[in-house]
Amino acid sequence: MNKPISTTCPYCGVGCGISALADESNHRLLIKGDSSHPANFGRLCSKGSALGDTIELKGRLLKPSVYGRETNWAEALDLVADKFLSTIETYGPDSVAIYGSGQLLTEDYYVANKLMKGFIGSGNMDTNSRLCMSSSVAGHKRAFGADTVPGCYEDLEHAELIILIGSNTAWCHPVSFQRIRAAKETNPLLKIVVIDPRRTASCDIADLYLPVASGSDAWLFNGLLHYLSAGCAPRTNPSYIEQHTEGYAEALAAAENADIDQVAAQCRLNKEDLQRFYEWFATTDKVMSLYSQGINQSSSGTDKVNAIINCHLATGKIGKPGSGPFSLTGQPNAMGGREVGGLSHQLAAHMDFSNADDIDRVARFWGSQQIASKPGLAAVDLFNAIYDGKVKAVWIMGTNPVVSLPNADKVKLALQGCEFVVVSDCIANTDTTALGHVLLPAQGWSEKDGTVTNSERRISRQRALFQPAGKAKPDWWIISQVARRMGFEAAFPYQSSAEIFREHAALSGFENNGQRDFDISAFADISVQEYDQLQPTQWPVNQHYPQGRARLFDDGKFYTPSGKAQFIAISPRFPGRLPDKDYPLILNTGRLRDQWHTMTRTAIAAKLNQHKPEPFVEIHPVDAARYDLLADSLASIESAWGSMLARVHVTDSQQPGNVFVPMHWTAQYASHGRMGALVNPFVDPISKQPESKHTPVRIKSYQPVWQGFILSRHELTSISSEYWVKIKGDQFYRYELAADSIPEDCLEWAKETGCNTHDTASSLWQKYQDPAQGNYRAAMLIDNRLESVIFIAKNNQFPQRSWLSSLFVKATLDKSERMALLTGLPPEGTPDTGKIICACFNVGEQTIKTAIQKQGLKTHQDVGRCLKAGTNCGSCVPEIKTLLAS
Repeated sequence: MNKPISTTCPYCGVGCGISALADESNHRLLIKGDSSHPANFGRLCSKGSALGDTIELKGRLLKPSVYGRETNWAEALDLVADKFLSTIETYGPDSVAIYGSGQLLTEDYYVANKLMKGFIGSGNMDTNSRLCMSSSVAGHKRAFGADTVPGCYEDLEHAELIILIGSNTAWCHPVSFQRIRAAKETNPLLKIVVIDPRRTASCDIADLYLPVASGSDAWLFNGLLHYLSAGCAPRTNPSYIEQHTEGYAEALAAAENADIDQVAAQCRLNKEDLQRFYEWFATTDKVMSLYSQGINQSSSGTDKVNAIINCHLATGKIGKPGSGPFSLTGQPNAMGGREVGGLSHQLAAHMDFSNADDIDRVARFWGSQQIASKPGLAAVDLFNAIYDGKVKAVWIMGTNPVVSLPNADKVKLALQGCEFVVVSDCIANTDTTALGHVLLPAQGWSEKDGTVTNSERRISRQRALFQPAGKAKPDWWIISQVARRMGFEAAFPYQSSAEIFREHAALSGFENNGQRDFDISAFADISVQEYDQLQPTQWPVNQHYPQGRARLFDDGKFYTPSGKAQFIAISPRFPGRLPDKDYPLILNTGRLRDQWHTMTRTAIAAKLNQHKPEPFVEIHPVDAARYDLLADSLASIESAWGSMLARVHVTDSQQPGNVFVPMHWTAQYASHGRMGALVNPFVDPISKQPESKHTPVRIKSYQPVWQGFILSRHELTSISSEYWVKIKGDQFYRYELAADSIPEDCLEWAKETGCNTHDTASSLWQKYQDPAQGNYRAAMLIDNRLESVIFIAKNNQFPQRSWLSSLFVKATLDKSERMALLTGLPPEGTPDTGKIICACFNVGEQTIKTAIQKQGLKTHQDVGRCLKAGTNCGSCVPEIKTLLAS
């Protein structure tokens, strides 16, 4: 083992530091939180803790391929360059595009943006950050004159009121949520308000929960602005408004009809709860408003962002410890991508196409004669243009748009019809690589070397832990090689990520003079050694702030032409499409605790697949009854754009008329689990961000002839059923199944499906069959070692999979275990863990219940001391509390 290497987690925008001990000889990692990193101080969530389980080489894209044939780098790069050049020569620069990802490092992003906008001469580079953060970018620009996050994580300890708006922070930003929980335990006077259409795990620490009607947030915050300004004793800060802002009167006039009665009606809130929230905001000095996708992913997301910012400007609660609006960034480097111009309307270093001086400045710095002069196509428009044949060649980097974009079936058709599709990825088989003409093996996390920027503007190093797998190369190298082959050698001479970072830093300070917020010019001459040793630092980092700056706007100076912040007059708008008789329900979407994006990394880690193993739909009991849906049955969900199948979860955490589906499943892991196929492609007219939180849908029961599951030590070669979900476990694979016709011979069907992959003369099959009831069960053992189990029935009345799953780690089964196999239940006296509650320590529901009963545990802290459950990321604490209460 070598000495630990400090690096950064590749998941959410919290940007947690990691201390990784790498063993190159057997490609293993020991992962711990970096106790010195200011984003997490040693804490990691379940996903970060499991990173060591996700670096296996199985499934990696290890060599370039061209039209399905493995090849060398020279041929692949030549082809990409030639195809792009010939397409541009025939159809012009806007006929090609790059679609990037918040998984790219800043240096990768910088080079891609420079190639497309600076030298190809088209604005057609966008990124999947368009799907999560572009409304925040637009709101910041309108209010502050720049895409500036004013505060920092340290403000969480200073705040007296923290508002979580459209953010299930407990699951989506777990380490930050635990920091908020700790702050509340330290300061009992700290109040927490959660604003969300559904009751989530984040409500566990809430003093007040406001279940707003879907899409009504602008009404809520217009109402707050009205409340702050109304009456004989306004709660605004007149001197701050006068000295540091403009547009207050217009914003207030736009909110004049948002009195508390009207807001309560529009938001469908209890008037007393609404009054309490408004009063807390008005009378509390230090207020933080943390918002995320529930605000951003809307056809009026930019307005919602500005409605929140308006309230902070009206009270002067910004730029000082414990106060301010705070955008919780979704991806690990969404912020870094914004710094280098990853969105199609941006140029590098927080400059953009709206300013002719910016275009000229970047062109002169890059030495380009053909820089783009106008914005390119944003994500949804870009793939529409591919579908329409206007964009002929596209290069997709580190993302899976066939799953993640709205109206995903159309995206799939677009790429199927596109003349030339290049995909750079570290994973061989994704829904998107399946459509690539050229596949380029990029380095993955643990091999990449560069920088990322988290939600609080903190730049951290992501360092290589292993040598590259196979022929994998850094994204910046791949892009630079193509650029050189296209004739731009002089502008792309890079030999290391440090060189690119230096250029990026120099551009940030070029002709800046304090006019632009993003300035890391102190790093313009950074040496390779200094870059290698770079410590986490918040920008700006320049001659005025050589050690970085925690907060901006504490001096009341903004980046607008007048130097004053801008109030924005907000007129609340309805979502792009409302429910109707054909599609009467509102679909909300989001993340799960233990999965990430399209599961290409997290699904490799067995422990992350156990908590929520199948695509599911959450629905209120009233709606479940209305549509004849039973808990744990299957349902078909349909929108005007597509459909999916999901397991029914009946819960009063949903409001009647609303359903929730997680975003993660792909065609690699589920037959009909792609949520993106459903989602409304309507976008915000300003930010171009899609409305992923409000899609009209209908739901109906899916009643297959049979359902069942297979547990197999080996991955199945084929799955012949209408519904299937693949779940990786510890030394086994689990398949949940359903179909419209029952096999004539279940054993032969099971063998054909793949259960006989290792059938030998020493195999022993145990079988049970009741054709009248449609029940079939079988298990195969080789030398008393369990190889596979299959259960089939007409209904879904099966034992939990936990005990059967646990048998695969055993070298042999004893007699009592063999005798119990076809019951699916452990022998008497054998503990059953039950479904996994704590993914960090693999602690199951039955284990927790037994400990509570036998040891008289009273609190989640008691459970943690006894079983460790809930003591790492803490995301399972709400569920532990539910078990204690029951």
